[in-house]
Amino acid sequence: MTKKYSFPKDKIKILLLEGVHESADAFLKSSHYTNVKKLQTSLSEEELIKELSDTHILGIRSKTQVTKNLLKSAPYLLSIGCFCIGTNQVDLNAATNCGVPVFNAPFSNTRSVAELTVALVVTLARRVFEKSQKMHQGIWQKSAIGSYEVKGKTLGIIGYGHIGSQVSLLAESYGMNVISYDIQSKLTYGTAKSKNTLESVLSESDFVTLHVPETETTKNMITEDHLKAIKKNGYLINLSRGSVVDLNALKRVLESGHLAGAAVDVFPKEPKSNDEPFESVLQGIPNVILTPHIAGATLEAQEKIGKEVAENLAKYIDSGITSTAVNFPKVNLPDHENCHRLLNIHRNVPGALHQINGVIAELGINIEAQYLSTFNEIGYLVMDVSENTSKNLKEQIEKIDINIKTRLLF
Repeated sequence: MTKKYSFPKDKIKILLLEGVHESADAFLKSSHYTNVKKLQTSLSEEELIKELSDTHILGIRSKTQVTKNLLKSAPYLLSIGCFCIGTNQVDLNAATNCGVPVFNAPFSNTRSVAELTVALVVTLARRVFEKSQKMHQGIWQKSAIGSYEVKGKTLGIIGYGHIGSQVSLLAESYGMNVISYDIQSKLTYGTAKSKNTLESVLSESDFVTLHVPETETTKNMITEDHLKAIKKNGYLINLSRGSVVDLNALKRVLESGHLAGAAVDVFPKEPKSNDEPFESVLQGIPNVILTPHIAGATLEAQEKIGKEVAENLAKYIDSGITSTAVNFPKVNLPDHENCHRLLNIHRNVPGALHQINGVIAELGINIEAQYLSTFNEIGYLVMDVSENTSKNLKEQIEKIDINIKTRLLF
């Protein structure tokens, strides 16, 4: 059966911000979502509220802040796509309570981040950045002082997830000893060894690289005491989140001579566009490499991210599938022939399904398939029902006081 959508795809308005890769636009249009508006920059909250007055799908990267106030001002918003790894730029709890699933691409730029991490290890060890700066200034300073091979050195990985484990494998190919710490027990690859505490990794490492998400427990996770615990003349690399390291403390430990260098790609406050100036307390310190949040910014990664997130968004709009959403009940109900599909998001209270099924029974509607899943304060119900009854059912369910959002999909 060819689906006849209750709301035509060409009427669904999609807004993509911050230069989302063209692969997203291409995939959406190939899926017949043609009403796509693309902007190269992020928007202020005031500008975004205006744009979202009639927008159904919002696509962002890391700079756009989606607040509770913004979500409440977006009456038609169905879903948000974060075309990046992190979702901390979105108030996930508010999005959940508004019935807005959020999708991201947690693994598409894994290789890009891992490659840059190991490249920075070698670059720091050889003081390449510092020597290159002098060459640009006309200074020829050929010397082996302070330059080392990385073979035989110890790399400490904090956060042994998808990126951390890839870094581990690449570092071993350089002949490095790898140790790691993660709050969850993880099986390490190759000859890498896991440690029971963060402190034990720091004290044994020549290089420490961070690959953790931004959570309440990781904010300012690396303090001055932690930095001083790294081996003398060691190095710190942070390609994770800007809030993880106390940068003022890092500056003091670098200037004291305890650490020989650092590489930082993420910052607590980052410019919203390339036109805004960048400032950091780490500027001007020798053998400190500062990069503008580019660890995952390769063409290959951005292309994969664009397609992955766009595909997840299309699956939700097409079929109500939320199996990859970060803030929503996981539902993946197969299509059934000769049926209409309703999507219902409601408050997760005792007896919610009983109330909804009571309406169905009262209307004498036959349910072909039904799947309910809950997440925190909401429940998500997908129903395939007999034809010619779904519109009336939608109207009746919307009258129930626990209802948040109900859609007649097709």
